Amino acid sequence: MVNNNLLKTALGGIFLFALHATNNAAGNNHQRPNKLMRLNPELLIKVGGISKMRKILLLTLTAVFQLLSFQVVNAKIKLPAIVSSNMVLQRNSHVTLWGWADPYEQIEIKASWLMNTLQLEADKAGNWRIEVKTTKSKEPQIIELHSKTSDITLENVLFGEVWLCSGQSNMEMPVKGYNGQPIFGSLSAIARSNNPNLRLFTVNPGGSKTPLKDVEKYISWQQATPESVSDFSAVGYFFGQQLQEILDVPVGLISTSYGASSVEAWMSKEVMNRYQEINLENVDITKNPNKTPTALFNSMIHPLIPYTIKGVIWYQGEANRREPVKYKELFPAMVKDWRTRWGLGDFPFYYVQIAPFLYNNKNDIELETTKNSAFLREAQLECLDLIPNSGIAITLDIGNAEFIHPPKKKEVADRLLYNALNQTYGFNAVDYASPRYDSHEIKDGGIVLSFKNAEAGLYCFDKLEGFEISGNDKIFYPAEAKIVDRNKIIVKSEKVTEPKAVRYAWRNWVIGTLYATSLLPVSSFRTYVDDPVDGWAVTGNPEKYFSATTYKLLESTPESIQIKKLKHLK
Repeated sequence: MVNNNLLKTALGGIFLFALHATNNAAGNNHQRPNKLMRLNPELLIKVGGISKMRKILLLTLTAVFQLLSFQVVNAKIKLPAIVSSNMVLQRNSHVTLWGWADPYEQIEIKASWLMNTLQLEADKAGNWRIEVKTTKSKEPQIIELHSKTSDITLENVLFGEVWLCSGQSNMEMPVKGYNGQPIFGSLSAIARSNNPNLRLFTVNPGGSKTPLKDVEKYISWQQATPESVSDFSAVGYFFGQQLQEILDVPVGLISTSYGASSVEAWMSKEVMNRYQEINLENVDITKNPNKTPTALFNSMIHPLIPYTIKGVIWYQGEANRREPVKYKELFPAMVKDWRTRWGLGDFPFYYVQIAPFLYNNKNDIELETTKNSAFLREAQLECLDLIPNSGIAITLDIGNAEFIHPPKKKEVADRLLYNALNQTYGFNAVDYASPRYDSHEIKDGGIVLSFKNAEAGLYCFDKLEGFEISGNDKIFYPAEAKIVDRNKIIVKSEKVTEPKAVRYAWRNWVIGTLYATSLLPVSSFRTYVDDPVDGWAVTGNPEKYFSATTYKLLESTPESIQIKKLKHLK
């Protein structure tokens, strides 16, 4: 905000300079006006001696000066786009309301659920901010803001659960689908979507070189209807609609996604500078902002802070699929930075593992290079150990070879929802964690695999496929795999008499066949990791492959179980 007195002084100076210029232009044929006349051009004109051209110029300048002065004196309270009528505020918590006004403006806030009026004052820059306690009420609320020049009423405000939905095109993909790429069940979902207790807010894609105070392009809070739901994030909607029904409370969804975006674009400059120097001064931000480090954080995340949220659901990774090691550093760093900036503690962060897809129509070559997206899926799975209070939705069984946007978005949302229900809302009977490879032993000419999160057993619909086995020659052969003891798997091949390692679904395109009894699919995995000394190493000590940057991140995150494992790296 600009200081009123400074602006008025500047405008007055411009006015007097223009007046002096008109005198000079006229050849100084007339006596210069006295001080009073300089400040009162109408009086100057009345006493005569000024040409018609100069009269018009002076009157024009006077009108501009008065108009701008009026606008400065009567500056209104301004709210961020996300603070508006029809919004959902996080229930039974302390939420933040904020905005802008004149410097030191006195503001009153009346809320229908509060007994007392809140009084606050904008700071010297015109910024104001206040925390307000919400309740568990399901009734619509009203918020009134008053100042000398403003009377703002926010109506139909609800208290509920607020979730941020972010990522790239698989999160952005609307319920109605993309051109030629459907969402299964979309018509039924749209037809049944009318719900006054489900509210939607959308940040439209766009980038910025610097952090913005407010979003520039958006669709304001609106009730879920066939029209609004049709264009909203499918994963976000299916997640929120079911959450609202199960909890029987209002739910607010904030969609802020950008197709083909890299994780770097969603990170702040302060954090990205730890990995590479960011300078966007000479960058054309209109070209590929989704690939420009910090550009989407600046425009699509920063303006939403500090709007109080319950948690985040995230679907991104395809744009970083050839940099799995880097992703395993950047993604946890992004999450940590968002949490720090929101100041809400380690709020829930549930994310989707990228689905199988036939990238570049290649599936059976270069399987041990990062052209194989299985490495990125592995990195995403390992991020569970690096990000406190996180969860993952495995999608190995619901990909599509031809479309990078799988049509089974409800299944994706379901698996995110199970994480939220169990870990955030205490539905302990709802299973959420897919079985995860834990250890193995060489036995009876094969390799027996054991899994975490498999206490209730493993399952396959027909026949286990996608397993490969290798000996010391490191040549992998298709293998037979069977479930034994209900929660273990034995893998064998006649071509491998002295087995060394196993991998499962280690391809760009594959259809997962291994599940928990609850039908949560198992991620692709391998029983070895790359080792620069002897070519590979059996897993069991993967922490030695963390980089120094990742270790530094973990060291500052006491909640992580990995810290204890990494102490020897200091």
